[in-house]
Amino acid sequence: MGEFYCPLHIYVGLDALNVLKGYSAKAALLVTDRFFSENGMAKAVAARLPGCRVEIFDRVTPDPTAALAAGGAAVCRRLKPELLIALGGGSPMDCAKAIRMASEMPMTFVAIPTTSGSGAEVTSFSILTHQGVKHPLVDPALRPDVAILDPMFLEALPPKLIADTGMDLLAHCVEAVAATGATAFSDALAHGAASLAFLSLERSYRGDTSVRLALHQAATMAGMAFDSAGLGILHALAHSLGGALHLPHGRLCAMLLPAVLAVNAPKAQAAYARLARACGVTAASDHLALRGLGSAIVRLRRALDLPGTLWEAGVDRADYQKKREDILRAAQADPCCQTNPVPVTARELQQVMKAVAP
Repeated sequence: MGEFYCPLHIYVGLDALNVLKGYSAKAALLVTDRFFSENGMAKAVAARLPGCRVEIFDRVTPDPTAALAAGGAAVCRRLKPELLIALGGGSPMDCAKAIRMASEMPMTFVAIPTTSGSGAEVTSFSILTHQGVKHPLVDPALRPDVAILDPMFLEALPPKLIADTGMDLLAHCVEAVAATGATAFSDALAHGAASLAFLSLERSYRGDTSVRLALHQAATMAGMAFDSAGLGILHALAHSLGGALHLPHGRLCAMLLPAVLAVNAPKAQAAYARLARACGVTAASDHLALRGLGSAIVRLRRALDLPGTLWEAGVDRADYQKKREDILRAAQADPCCQTNPVPVTARELQQVMKAVAP
C-alpha cells in the first residue's frame, strides 16, 4: 500500500513574506544564524509581525548540536511563543524543529528557507550532531505548518552555496524515486524537481537570478517527494561522512550520486530510467538511460566545479583512514538505510566508499 501526505501551507513568490502580517501572535521566537541576524534580514522578518514581541535566537551554526537545540528549547519555554519561525538554510530549520519537539509547546511553525536544497521547510526530518556524529530524527511532529518561499532571499546567494545545495536537491530526487516508499505522487514531484535542477542549476551558479525561484520551488518539491518516499544509502553516508569530516552535505551528495546509482541499479534501474527520461535523457533501454543519468550528473557536477572524490575535496587520507570504520558503522545505523531499495550491508557501503575514496 502506498501513501502520500504533506499537510502544510506553502506560499510562493515576491512578497510572500507578508503572509506573516496575518498572524496575531503576542510572542514569537525566530531561529536563525548570526549572518541573518547581522545583515538585517531577521529584523526584516520580525517587522512583518507588528505588535508581536519577537526574540531572535541567532546562535545556530552549521551542523547544529543537540545541546544547541536544548538551549533554544529553554528560551522557548521562557518566552512561551505562539509562533516559531525558522529563517535560513538546513541548519536553522533542523535546529528549530528540534527546539519545537524539545519544548513540547503548542506553536505555529513557519519555515522560511534562504537556500534551495534541503527541503527542510516541508519535511519531518531533522539532523542534529552529537559528539561528531550526525543523528537523523524522523517524526511527523517536526514538519513545519507553513513554508514561505520568497525570492527576496535568493538574489545574493554565493555560487558555492548554490552548487552544494543544488546537488542536495538532485540527490533527494534520485533517492526518492528509488526508495521503498515511492509512489506515483512522490515520483511526479521528484521528476519535476530534478528536471528543473538540470535546466536551471548551472545557470543559477553562473549568476542568472531569473531561475532561482524555480529552483527554490524545486527544492521544496524534492523535499515533499523524499519525505513521503524515503531516502537511502546516499544520505546515510553523507550524514556519517559530514559528521566525521566536516564537508558540506551537498558536496558529499555530488560525490556519492554516481556510485549510489550503480549500487542500487539491480533493484532500481527502471525507476532511475524513468527519472532520466523525465530529465531529457533519450535512450533505447533502461540500462542506457541509467548510464545517461549518471553521465548527466557527472557533467553537472563538473560544471558546478565540485569535487568527485574526498581527496579532491581536500580530505587528508590519513585522517580518513583513521575514521573510516566509524564512518561505515554510523552509516549502516542511519535510518535512511531502511528505505534504500537494496538492503544495505557493509558490502554496499564499501562499494560506494571505494568510488569516493579510491
